[in-house]
Amino acid sequence: MPEEAIHPLRRRMVEDMTLRNFDPRTQETYIRAVRSCSRYCGRTPGELTFEDVRRYQLHLTQSGLASASVNGAMVALRFFFRVTLKRPEALDYIPIARQPQRLPVVLTPDEVARLLQAAPGLKWRTALSVAYGAGLRAAEVVGLKVGDIDSQRMRIRVEQGKGRRDRDALLSPHLLASLRNWWKVARPPVWLFPNRLTSFNAVTPRSLNRAFHVAVRTAGISKPVCLHTLRHCFATHLLEQGVDVRVIQVLLGHKKLETTSVYTHVAAKTLDGIESPLDLLRLRPPRA
Repeated sequence: MPEEAIHPLRRRMVEDMTLRNFDPRTQETYIRAVRSCSRYCGRTPGELTFEDVRRYQLHLTQSGLASASVNGAMVALRFFFRVTLKRPEALDYIPIARQPQRLPVVLTPDEVARLLQAAPGLKWRTALSVAYGAGLRAAEVVGLKVGDIDSQRMRIRVEQGKGRRDRDALLSPHLLASLRNWWKVARPPVWLFPNRLTSFNAVTPRSLNRAFHVAVRTAGISKPVCLHTLRHCFATHLLEQGVDVRVIQVLLGHKKLETTSVYTHVAAKTLDGIESPLDLLRLRPPRA
């Protein structure tokens, strides 16, 4: 779009996000949320009121949209009002809904092994092995370059992960062997997992997600899982091995320990050996 065709208010919002170093995808999401609210309410963005936003939020909630998605739209609108329109009271008038706290679904090690073996081809098996073996997000897996594999330090360099932060991820001997086997077969020049059409473009998270679900079906896994489940499995299985939760926090790239602590609730071995207070009463079993 020519620059002169961009509305000044939109340009101002883009500049506000650029000054704060927002990721381009985040900027697109925020712009889309303001546009959608504006269209629903039949007003230009500059004419929107807090009552309009309230009506739009109610519409999204009643339409069955997930609370996380509704909250995402409200965060974008908060930014628009608070920063671009200079209306700090937006924090009071645009509420964020409380989200239900659900424990992540986790596969057993045997189920993960079946899933990896059922991957459709060596490339996808290796990519999914990275997702599980290093606990990487989908975008982090597809964004890996050949030079990010540091076999000397046994680390995987993750550049600009979530929150635009660099970090080192775990590179195990088995994963290194898998990666070397893949490199010998494919010889990728730049991206570790190149697109099949051109080796100078990486595969997309969507393609990796499709391969994951093919593997799930082939392995006969009936649990409600997604690609991110492999990251949950990485953290949970490490915790069950006795790895300190603070170490897992660093490996996952979590800013807050509370985010990582959720895995203590799904690690099976954290419950092993615990006696219920009822058992300590030594009551006789009731008669039938």
